[in-house]
Amino acid sequence: MRAPVFAKRDAGFTLIELLAALGIFLVITGAAFTLLTSSQQRYQTDTQLLISFQEARLGLDQMVRDINDAGFPPSSFLISGSPTQVTSWPFAWSAAAGYTTSPSSSTSCQIGTGGGGTCTTSSGDSAPGDFDIIIETAPNLPTDPYVYWIRYQLQGTVLMRGVSPKVSGGDPDAAFTGTNAMVPFVQNVVNQSCPPQLPSCQAAYPGVFQGAAVPIFSYLCDTPTNPQTPAPLCISAGADNSSENIREVLITLIVAAPLPDATSGQPRLVELSGRGRRINPNQ
Repeated sequence: MRAPVFAKRDAGFTLIELLAALGIFLVITGAAFTLLTSSQQRYQTDTQLLISFQEARLGLDQMVRDINDAGFPPSSFLISGSPTQVTSWPFAWSAAAGYTTSPSSSTSCQIGTGGGGTCTTSSGDSAPGDFDIIIETAPNLPTDPYVYWIRYQLQGTVLMRGVSPKVSGGDPDAAFTGTNAMVPFVQNVVNQSCPPQLPSCQAAYPGVFQGAAVPIFSYLCDTPTNPQTPAPLCISAGADNSSENIREVLITLIVAAPLPDATSGQPRLVELSGRGRRINPNQ
């Protein structure tokens, strides 16, 4: 007789084994999603920091170019035509401080570095000052022979830029209204105030924020009263500390990314430095 044949049963997983495998799968999946979320946040903050850096770099380059051209063409170039086709001063200021389009009939104001000076504008700022500068130049030669006032002014955390045609006998400070109004130029500039608060930035970047604010513009002045002396910082009142003697402008831009660091929660900052040197002669 033939022995009975029994059907072979396939081995399977027990319920406990299935639950254990499911638990391991959930742990691995959760870790993967956590890592993916963290990577996305890091990528987003790094991208925003790079965009802020690029915008600030482009803005810094433009400021340096404008400062290099300050005071061109000087009044000695005027043979015929309008005084609006030559510069009166390399750097303009408020008419309330005695600005004139004829340098021979008036002396320049004192530079407002550190919040002082006599170049006070009607808005209470100082130009030339720590956060406000008005450049007088002809940027579009030879296609456009006229001189313009180019202004950079920090308003809150936005560095504004404006261009206005020079008006003979006009007020440079009041010229930037209407069609010549200032427009946003560089966003998230935190030289004066850093989100969420300045102490947070000071703690995260002690080498950047030495005090309550970091000037955007610092000035080096020629010394006509003592030509042998190198151009010093224009920080003390005197005959040489005036807008027509500005030789170099040191620019510092501190720009924050819109979002804080995804890991530490600290603000993400970049600090850019530039140097504009006026190459045109004094009037």
